[in-house]
Amino acid sequence: MLFSLIIPVYNRPDEIKELLSSLLQLDYSQQFEIVIIEDGSTITCEREVELYKNKLDISYYFKANSGPGDSRNYGMKKAKGNYFIIFDSDCIIPTNYLSEVEKALSDNYVDCFGGPDNALHSFSDIQKAINFAMTSFLTTGGIRGGSEKIDKFQPRSFNMGISKKAFELSGGFGKIHPGEDPELSIRLWELGMETKLFPKAFVYHKRRIDWKKFYIQVNKFGKARPILNKWFPKYSKLTFFFPSIFIIGFVFSLLLAIFKIYFFISVFAFYFLALFLSALLKTKSFKISSLVLIATSIQFYGYGSGFLKAFFKIQILKKNPQDVFPELFFK
Repeated sequence: MLFSLIIPVYNRPDEIKELLSSLLQLDYSQQFEIVIIEDGSTITCEREVELYKNKLDISYYFKANSGPGDSRNYGMKKAKGNYFIIFDSDCIIPTNYLSEVEKALSDNYVDCFGGPDNALHSFSDIQKAINFAMTSFLTTGGIRGGSEKIDKFQPRSFNMGISKKAFELSGGFGKIHPGEDPELSIRLWELGMETKLFPKAFVYHKRRIDWKKFYIQVNKFGKARPILNKWFPKYSKLTFFFPSIFIIGFVFSLLLAIFKIYFFISVFAFYFLALFLSALLKTKSFKISSLVLIATSIQFYGYGSGFLKAFFKIQILKKNPQDVFPELFFK
């Protein structure tokens, strides 16, 4: 099996240098290739790639900007391997990653897998807090954190593998972004293919974002889900409504507290206390645990409000997703 690592990049040469440096440290003894797709960047990573061309098997392509999904498709068409592994440019790869993937595929082959993400000690406190919010079983991030207590796993494209066969049959990623990875997973299910979580195949996902960018990101995630529910209604779940229910419930609990009905607000207080203690147990830092409360609040509000807005326009008003949310689609 020849692995092709597919990495789209947009204006982030420093990230590519860090990613390639980690790939140089892999303990994997078999051949693998790296395919880097520059998605119309104005600040390219070509110079950084040149530094590693004599040390790693790297192909570099520059193309017009068309989004991460289309760039991954472009890279998979150019790749020589028969199994593609997709990373975001802000990932750092553990030394045993490919060895773990090869073992997992040997034990239980699937045409598509996804792995969790983790935080390095060198990450900033905000990055660690966001990572916790995006991976904890106490938030909407249980899947990314490595939970297998779900009937069908939807890999995320920051750390995702797909066979050449699955890519060719499915046509790869669609034009929606974000949401292109669960959309592809569902189409693979429709083709009779399996997706699976490989818990040991984790990456360190840096997420170079601030609070404002984090809100924009999760808000787009929330908007994308009702669109996917419209396209694939049989895969819709009540759990997708949870962040929206959470923020509506929180507002009502505040209103009830005005009238001295404190039970519901106390439930939310208990939840945030549990979240803080869980973060403290993992991070051993009061500061990061406090930041986790901010990250989780942004996560729930951003996703929940985006979901409600899209649900109303797409499911209730029956509007065309591309017309009402053009920012979610690449042409």
